[in-house]
Amino acid sequence: MPAFSPRHLCSIAAALALTAGLPATAGAAPDDSAALREVLFVGNNWDGTADVVESTGDLARIGRIDVVPDKEERLAEIRADPIKWIYFTAIRNSVGEGHDQYVDDMYSTPDGRSVVVSRPSFADVVSLDLATGRVNWRFPADGYRSDHMAVSPDGTRVAVSASTANTVHVLDIATGRQLGKFATGDKPHENVFSKDGKYIWNMSIGEVNTSLDAPWLDWTKGDRRITVVDATTYRQVKVVDMRERLDAAGLKDHSDAVRPAVFSPDESKLYFQVSFFNGFLEYDLASDRITRVKTLPKNPATSEDRTTWVNDSRHHGISVSPDGGKLCVAGTMDDYATVVDRATLQEGPLVTVSKPYWATVSGDGRACVVSESGADRVTAIDFATGEKTASVPVGDHPQRVRVGHVERDWSGPAGG
Repeated sequence: MPAFSPRHLCSIAAALALTAGLPATAGAAPDDSAALREVLFVGNNWDGTADVVESTGDLARIGRIDVVPDKEERLAEIRADPIKWIYFTAIRNSVGEGHDQYVDDMYSTPDGRSVVVSRPSFADVVSLDLATGRVNWRFPADGYRSDHMAVSPDGTRVAVSASTANTVHVLDIATGRQLGKFATGDKPHENVFSKDGKYIWNMSIGEVNTSLDAPWLDWTKGDRRITVVDATTYRQVKVVDMRERLDAAGLKDHSDAVRPAVFSPDESKLYFQVSFFNGFLEYDLASDRITRVKTLPKNPATSEDRTTWVNDSRHHGISVSPDGGKLCVAGTMDDYATVVDRATLQEGPLVTVSKPYWATVSGDGRACVVSESGADRVTAIDFATGEKTASVPVGDHPQRVRVGHVERDWSGPAGG
């Protein structure tokens, strides 16, 4: 595809500002809401389980799912292939921090009968029957690791990053059939569907496992960019090189590896985190430029040795309240989460939590829910007050948290 001139980029950005919206967090509009129960799925990455908890209030646990019921079969395949075994071991010793990565992301199907899970160490996506715990279908991703996913607003498609193949697959959520795929920058990470389902935004983060972490060596991390594609044809319609925008804003020492990101409800702004930074940035789609930067407090107990920060993250996790008035930020390496006023960028109380790895919104929209990967808990923080309202134990190393649905009387797979 031909390169865009700055003038063309601005025109496309203005057009996309009308369509690019919030990531779909509810997993799908339910087929029959009266027969379904809204819940939060919590992926326990090192455990190979997903806890299902109430989506509001006290976050009480409802049930637990084994997301690797086929574990022995998958391990046998990996051991039989020397290249797969090398990558499997490398994942364990690098991004896995010495652990296998069994669940990165998950979304329920519109009927609440299945949950679709990306499994990094097995380089696949599976659909699991919530009644039986059995595998409905399995899709092997290109390369050797699967990562973040996104579900379309209508709940029929799921996009998954194949991080070692620089590819995003888009699958039919009911059958696992590939509908299309597209190329990205190095190490595709976050995916976001536009609110109308017409576009997919992918953020590539480059190489996060080297020790070349000084700002002047940031160029060694690879080709980091935002790739926007048509969600029907999977053809590229725009590329945002955030390096150019950062430099133009006088932020030459900031990494251009865009991490978690969220659109404002009016679909005009993108709020995103970057590697190594304790804070977030605001990007205006219409003007195609970074308009504000928010630096958040550092924890004095956090080492300033960048090589000790997990996968180059300092802060990893950001969400926005339904009315757009507040942002919630997970200060991963600084061991806190905080609610930030979007108009003034003033942060609220720094709520002590242990290595928060993700931030989402509760089912009723009143609270931010963060995963405490260092304490094996999920914790709710009230958007209005910025104070902790609930916290419950979950499995080993919770990461992604997603709103979804199960059948109303569900309490776990039969025999589970």
